[in-house]
Amino acid sequence: MITISLCMIVKNEERVLARCLNSLAGLMDEIIIVDTGSTDATRQIAARYTDRIYDFEWIDDFSAARNFAFSKATREYIYTADADEVLSEENRERFRQLKATLLPQIEIVQMKYGNQLQFGSVYNYDEELRPKLFKRCRIFVWEEPIHETVRLAPVVYDSDIVITHMPGESHALRDLNNFRRQTAEGKKLSARLHGMYARELFLAGTEEDFLTAADYFEAAAKDVTLGNDAAVESFCVAARAAHIRGDMAAFLKYTAKLLAGESCSEICCELGHFYEEQQDYEEAVIWYYNAVYETAPVICAACGDRVGLEGLIRCYERLGMPEQALVYQTELDEKSKT
Repeated sequence: MITISLCMIVKNEERVLARCLNSLAGLMDEIIIVDTGSTDATRQIAARYTDRIYDFEWIDDFSAARNFAFSKATREYIYTADADEVLSEENRERFRQLKATLLPQIEIVQMKYGNQLQFGSVYNYDEELRPKLFKRCRIFVWEEPIHETVRLAPVVYDSDIVITHMPGESHALRDLNNFRRQTAEGKKLSARLHGMYARELFLAGTEEDFLTAADYFEAAAKDVTLGNDAAVESFCVAARAAHIRGDMAAFLKYTAKLLAGESCSEICCELGHFYEEQQDYEEAVIWYYNAVYETAPVICAACGDRVGLEGLIRCYERLGMPEQALVYQTELDEKSKT
């Protein structure tokens, strides 16, 4: 049976920390809590479960805090958890079985992260696999009978364990503020964070958030080193910001850049919104239809179904075509059930 260190970073989690730790009781061989500046009863609650509590001065860097927590681990594997996560009894049993049977060559175990859409901010799907259990010390292995090479890719196992995410509130404001600070300081976001910033804007951002982000994404749209995905994301955000501030020249520039290449559901919805505002419902229908049936989303999955379908329903109702609106309402209802 493997041994596991639980590593957590926390701040002001008195409402949920005990719930999380109770759900992990008996599964962990070591509990390490890193506090980044709590002013409530978080430390006192943590002390009921472990004496391995450390302070870490918050520097607006989650990775730095997690790396510090990992550095304190001493067991074979490290399990990382957030305070608002819960393991059900069914998934506790799955975790016990995993702990008893995990093959030593497995270096990363992925688990299903569930209930993501309750306070949706950056995720399009309610459940997805995430790396959660990590082998603390990796052994490098040579492979291939000739032209031998060291295996660089980790051995990953996708488990059926489901972790329920139960936040008390949305983290969108915190995350968007962090993105704003990073970009205001002139930091260049990685391709991954660039995409997450765009997604957080589309899923949870206000009009003010888009306007604040506009300068960064407009500059990123000119940066050829970022790659095609980042360029598409930049055009989408820049187009939305231009639409919000009524800059039609910029709006047409960024929509045209996307339509000239591989279009996407987001920009089709944006054009649908634009023509719907102009009360040109026939033209809006074309773009909402394209959003749902002719293109695919790259940032916000809802633009490829719910948002586009709702646009079609509104426009056909305005056009006095209730039968056609009902067709799309029925489709929307069916999608809502899945």
